[in-house]
Order: sequence, then structure tokens, then C-alpha cells
Amino acid sequence: MYTPKPTSRFIFLTLTLLLFLSLSLSVTSFVGDEDLVGIEELMALDEQVELKQESEDGKPSEAEVLSKAQRIVIELNNDNTERVIDANEFVLVLGYAPWCARSAELMPQFAEAATALKELGSPLLFSKLDAERHSKAASTIGIKGFPTLLLFVNGTSQSYTGGFTSEEIVIWARKKTGEPVIRIGSVEGAKEFLKKYSMSVVGLFEKFEGFEYEEFVKASTSDNEIQFVVTRSIDVANVLFPDIKPHNFFLGLVKSEPERYMAYEGTFKMEKILQFLDYNKFPLVTTVTELNSVRVYSSPIKLQIMFLHVDIREDNLAKPFLTLFGLEESEDAVVAAFDNKISSKYLLESDPTPSKIEEFCSGLLHGTLAPYYKSQPVRDNKQGSIQTIVGKTFDDLVLSSLKNILLEVHTPWCITCETTSKQVEKLAKHFKGLDNLIFARIDASANEHPKLQIDDYPTLLFYPADQTSTKSSLKELATLVNKNLKNQDHITKEELWSNKRKSQKKNSQASVIASFETLMSEKPPKSPLFKFSGVKSKNLKHEGSKVGKK
Repeated sequence: MYTPKPTSRFIFLTLTLLLFLSLSLSVTSFVGDEDLVGIEELMALDEQVELKQESEDGKPSEAEVLSKAQRIVIELNNDNTERVIDANEFVLVLGYAPWCARSAELMPQFAEAATALKELGSPLLFSKLDAERHSKAASTIGIKGFPTLLLFVNGTSQSYTGGFTSEEIVIWARKKTGEPVIRIGSVEGAKEFLKKYSMSVVGLFEKFEGFEYEEFVKASTSDNEIQFVVTRSIDVANVLFPDIKPHNFFLGLVKSEPERYMAYEGTFKMEKILQFLDYNKFPLVTTVTELNSVRVYSSPIKLQIMFLHVDIREDNLAKPFLTLFGLEESEDAVVAAFDNKISSKYLLESDPTPSKIEEFCSGLLHGTLAPYYKSQPVRDNKQGSIQTIVGKTFDDLVLSSLKNILLEVHTPWCITCETTSKQVEKLAKHFKGLDNLIFARIDASANEHPKLQIDDYPTLLFYPADQTSTKSSLKELATLVNKNLKNQDHITKEELWSNKRKSQKKNSQASVIASFETLMSEKPPKSPLFKFSGVKSKNLKHEGSKVGKK
């Protein structure tokens, strides 16, 4: 019986390879007849010419196949859209924009699917609409983004929920406009089926009726990506899925992969069958594209590592991954992994040889791999009143420091961080006579550390010498700094300030700012040591014009 094994981790292993064939983005143009007069006769004439050419020249060229597809897909506009939809039982509409990269990627697949379904005798009419040029028609039928696929059944639309290869479009369209399951009764028919489909669900039943068969059909209808095929012949079934033993019923998944055949051992219920397919339908290595990225990242796989390939030249796909590791400018192969369950990431920092990748994966599965924390290069802090901390120096310069550290945590995109930086610089100048107090800052967008978990920016952290950091507020620093300068009691390290809320009461702002001004106006003692304990967190909305002025 098939049951998902329990696991504590949800792991993606992402293989980002440079030398990988990118998808063709050739844009197809389609020939349409606005009035649709005689279109069937013209297409029939074209087919006769093509058949004659094929008999004379052999297999048609790719250009000839594409030309045929262009004639099959009807071009819609503001004038004919409603008429075409109302005149046909089934119409699949592709709404696109000429400048849209995803539209360009989808168009050849759409055209190939149109050709395939035409040859299968499908009643489905394929059409396309330049939604930017014909915005009125696009708005009327509900196209709001690009690309958008809509299926109209007797004039009523439904969203497209299938995949985006030509094979996946064909499968989805056949399920929505015809029989969700293909029945095969001969060995030759089974062989032809295998030539057309790279993945399929094979069912073997004594009769095409009964509870198990009905659940099989329900699963096929609910699934949007895989073609289901069924037979009553054990000989036919063994062509589709070898070595099937005689059973009252059987179900198996066939893929064009080294792990080609997977038999289902669970109960024949629709939900269980669909779960089995969700966990096993992806190939050993999945190439991520603009069109399938949402489906890939929403995969429920939790039982094993999921291998993904991302073309490093595709900025929209690769940059989000590379940025997490500080490798935005990388042109080399990168092997990285993500464990979303514990919010950890991992990087293979050696050459990505097969043995190294295998060792890397083994470490992931056994929990022995050390998480990766990105860091900028170590900075020279000999000059300046404020030290620059990076991920690699956080332990030595902050956690292990024998001095008191006031750390500013910021990011380049933080709107209020610049104001805070100016305030910290004033503080650093004000207390520059203190030998045991160091002012420092770290860019949290480019540097990470397991003991620096900050969600809001800017944040100020105060690390008293030889202690452990806990949270505190800037207001408390302002009011307690003089009280604790000469106090040598045991303390805990406190976070001074977290700018989390966008709005606060004016009187609260005024009191915090007043305390900050009090701190700024104090003359620094000769030998202070800041000590804090039990300090509550407060937030501050910055008003730089008021802060630091005497």
C-alpha cells in the first residue's frame, strides 16, 4: 500500500547549470479569416496539398509543420471574437502580448497542440488574441494578464489549469472536451500510444465499470497533466507497463525516465491516486521555466530531494536563487539546496563533480551539512569611527569582543536606515573618548549569521562586554546609560531598537526623541561600562531633524 513516509524536512536541491540548452522563443504568427467564410474548405485543400507533398518528399519539414499550425489557429480581434466563441462548442483562446516573454515561449507549444488535436479529430477550435492591440475584446472575455488561456464551452469560459508543453495542452484539452481516459484494445494501439506520450497512467480492469474503475476515471478527470489509458487485456497492459501480473485491477505510472515504471499499491480512491501522482510525476531533474515555476515550487514532495535545473542565463529565474547566496554575478555552475522546514540554505563550495554532489546530497538527508551564511569580504576597520562588520567577522568582532558593541543593522533598501546611520554617527563622535565602547554596523542584506536574526530595519543592538544579547530599546538606553555607566553588576546584552511599526502615538515619539536628545547632550565619563537587564522593547519612528540637536 502506498503511504507517504513521515519526514521533518522539506528540501529543494537546486542545480543551477550554465551550459544548458535554453528553450526556443520563436514567435509564431497565425493566419485568420475574420468572417470565417469557407475556412474548413480552405484547410481541407491545404491538407490535400500537404499530403501530396509528403508522399513525394517524405517526412514534412519543421517549417511545413509550423505553417500548418499557423493556419489551424484562428486570429481573433475586436470584431470577430464573440462571433467565433458563440459559433463553436469548444474554443480555446490564447490571450497574449507581443512583448511578453512568456507568451513567446508558449506560442509554439500552443501551435503544436493545435496540430496534434486536429489530427486526432478534436472538435476544439484553437484561437489567439493580441490582448494589447484588441483590448476591448480581451476585456469582454476576461483576459487580464499575459499569457492567458481560456476554454469556452458553449460560450461559457473556464480557466486553463493544465501544463504548458504541447503534450500537456493536448492532454488537458482532451479531458475537458472529450473522454478523460483513452481505451486501448490492441498491442499495436498500445505501441502507438507510447510514441505519443512521455508520461501516462496505465489502468488494467476486467470490466470498465465498478467502484475501482469509477475512482480511476474520477482521478483522470481531476488531474490536469497526465494522460490516463485503460485496457482489459493483460497483453496490452504489459506493452504499456511490463511484467504486470494478472489482477482484477491495476494502476501504474509510466515516465520517460530511468525510474520508468512505478506501480501503485494503495487503495483505489481518487484522492489517494492523485496523491500518488503528485509525489511521483516530476522527473529526476526538473528544468524550471517561466511557465512551470509556480507548479514546481508548489510541489508537495516531502519524501526526498527534488532536483531542479535553472538556466543561469535566465535572470528572472536564476537571480532570486543567486541573491540568497550573494552570487548575483556568478557565471559558473552553482549547486545549492534549501530546507524550507527549518529555513536553512546550503551551498556546495567545491567543484560540482558527481561525487561531490552525491556527498552534498547525503549530508542533506542525514542532517550533517552545515548551513551556508553569506558574507561580504572582510573590511579594513583601521580608519573611521564606525567599524564595518561582515558575516565572517561577526563572531570575533561582536560576540567574542572584550569591549561593548553598539551595532547598527541596516539594509540598502531600507527607507529610514539613512536617518538612523546619521544618528549613530553622531553618537560615535559624541562618545569617541570611550576606549571600551565600539560603534559598528552590518549590512543584513549581504551578511548573515545564525545569531543575528533580525526582521525589521533599522535595528540597533547593544552588546555589553562578555555577555549574550537580548532585546532592549533606544529609549531605555537613553534613560539608563548614565545610571549604568558606573554600575558593575551582572547584565544581559540588550537589543536597543527595532523599527517595526509604521505608526505610533505622537507623545511616545516625543518621549523617545527627548531621551535620545538627553543622551546626546550628556558629557561622556572617562571609563564607562554599559550594563542593562530586564529592559523592555520600544519602537521609534525616526524624525532625523529633531534627533541629536542641542
